[in-house]
Amino acid sequence: MLQKSCTCLVLITLFPFVLAGCLKVEHPSPEAKSHAEPQPGEAVQTPPQAKEPAADVIPETGLTGEEIEAGWIALFDGHSLFGWKPNNDVNWHVEEGVIKADKGEPGLLLTTSPFADYELKFEFKLTPETNSGMFLRTTFDPKDPSKDCYELNLCDQKTEFPTGSLVARSKIEKPLPVSSDWQTCNVRLEGPEIKASINGKEVLNFKDSSDNLRKIGFIGLQKNEGAIEFRKIYLKPLRMSTIFNGVDLAGWNVVPGSQSTFEVVDGTIHVTAEKQGYLETEETWGDFLFQATAKSNGESLNSGYFFRAIKGSEKGMANGYEVQIHNGIKEGDR
Repeated sequence: MLQKSCTCLVLITLFPFVLAGCLKVEHPSPEAKSHAEPQPGEAVQTPPQAKEPAADVIPETGLTGEEIEAGWIALFDGHSLFGWKPNNDVNWHVEEGVIKADKGEPGLLLTTSPFADYELKFEFKLTPETNSGMFLRTTFDPKDPSKDCYELNLCDQKTEFPTGSLVARSKIEKPLPVSSDWQTCNVRLEGPEIKASINGKEVLNFKDSSDNLRKIGFIGLQKNEGAIEFRKIYLKPLRMSTIFNGVDLAGWNVVPGSQSTFEVVDGTIHVTAEKQGYLETEETWGDFLFQATAKSNGESLNSGYFFRAIKGSEKGMANGYEVQIHNGIKEGDR
């Protein structure tokens, strides 16, 4: 997101795209002078019948198709701590789709990526002895909740800032009933404003007008005292910018030397590939969050998204980081 400037082209071969928190770069890198020859993929018409998924396919995240189209992403995949990192030795672990912790000194399990403006929804479960929290826009190792983070407290009602309060910033007016059942929390952070509801009831409407406004940071699950459980953790970035208008290829260029045809069909970028071909953005960005939907229409098709790429040319058509899209399998691997 908005941290530092670096050249970035988005280079693609498939479907709708949006960017969030993007920083445009005025002076892109020069064209690539040389590049290893990419391996072309072979597009083959997909048979019409559905295929049974492999037994080891990663479980669904719980998001509906409509939520995914609206931009929601799963921060917790339901079976591992991929995308999370602890800041101490708390025994964070996953059991039956739930992130749990009950041993260790107070600490956080943090997202590996920082976020700025977003909606967040999750479920949590407390015990009568629990003191926990959801840390928002936090540093990796916060020391002062009035400066280093926004700490949404999740705890019993014995503390100065009961569940729904922002520690050291805003205290809930009427404490919520203590519950050991699963509870749902929704949070929205946009600029200096933070709103939160628990089980559908608004508990927080806070505007940070201090000199310690935090604009970006990690999301952290806290284990302080007692046992804590979290599940169904979803995030929707706000202030998204669409880089494909769904009508034509305005804002995009076919890289010289490409031997694929790019056209807009029913609101998607449809690619017909004789051999390799690349489509790249005209604009460049620094740090950003990229979301897209892709569909493979051929067996053993080889495609992908390139980002922070050098401008393509006939000598170097694609040079950057690639998120691979490949539905072919060779010797048990894609």
